[in-house]
Amino acid sequence: MNPSDTLCEQLNIKVPLIGGAMYPCSNPELVAAVSEAGALGIVQPMSLSFVHGYEFQKGLQYIKSLSSNPIGLNLILETSSKTYQKRTQQWAETAVEEGVKVFVTALGNPRWVVDLAHQHGITVFHDVTNVKHAQKALDGGVDGFIAVNNRAGGHAGTLTPQALLDEIAPLGKPVICAGGMGSPDTFREMLAMGYAGAQLGTRFIASTECTAVEEYKQAIVKADADDIVLTEKLTGVPVAIINTPAIQRIGTKAGPIARWMLKGRKTKHWMRTIYSLQSVFKLKKANSGKAGYQEYWQAGKSAGGVHAIKSVAQIVEEFTQAAPRNSASAQPSSPSSSR
Repeated sequence: MNPSDTLCEQLNIKVPLIGGAMYPCSNPELVAAVSEAGALGIVQPMSLSFVHGYEFQKGLQYIKSLSSNPIGLNLILETSSKTYQKRTQQWAETAVEEGVKVFVTALGNPRWVVDLAHQHGITVFHDVTNVKHAQKALDGGVDGFIAVNNRAGGHAGTLTPQALLDEIAPLGKPVICAGGMGSPDTFREMLAMGYAGAQLGTRFIASTECTAVEEYKQAIVKADADDIVLTEKLTGVPVAIINTPAIQRIGTKAGPIARWMLKGRKTKHWMRTIYSLQSVFKLKKANSGKAGYQEYWQAGKSAGGVHAIKSVAQIVEEFTQAAPRNSASAQPSSPSSSR
């Protein structure tokens, strides 16, 4: 059995695709549509509740009412805030109650998530950008990796897809490629390279089910890979965004005070907290089309392969046709067994 078929069986999906969790773009209808099409939709809890207005458990139940296929949950293991840690644990426990089948963790030590998940037959994948992070996650018991390369949106990695796979594959767990796949052709290339599957983010923003404003979707359609730049002004860590005229005016580098604070062992945490609070507000406003916030349109270099806004079903079908025949042959179980 090849890696793609193994992944489909492991996650109980039809095609080895994941709809990446996105703040603020992961509205519940988009998550459900990805799963309903035979891929795996991932819930971003802050997006579900803060942006789209759902109490977390009710939001999960709403998504489940739209599709009986498996869904996943993104858990960012931030340790600087005790309040956020407690909330993350509550999200995980609620997801267990609601039959979520996959956790995608990022940052921090995933051990407590793995311990909880494996008690309930839940699979855990961890976001990584290099083998050092992957080894730590493996020590924490994860079942696989989502390899975030230098073409990804959000907090992109620094390695090419091939270099990252070469580092991580020897660890012996399934590796999912994240970054740069806006077209079925690039998806096929990543599978041929040896990846078990792919995680799409930007491609699903430019879909009819995503509730991002039309201007944002059209900006993705019009953008080339070279139009994606990294800015320090959202979180203090480089984030991939579309290089709009507004971005060209305000620049992408942090100011002198912020840069000084980001260099300090203690002050960098304060500065990143300030940036994080600002970015939550800015990204929410950008997603809702508020005037003056168009400069904060996140996207990866996969935008260069996105040429039209399509339904999620169309997108997944096109990628399914690009996959090797046996990689798209696994069928999700019946609703009763997948939940």
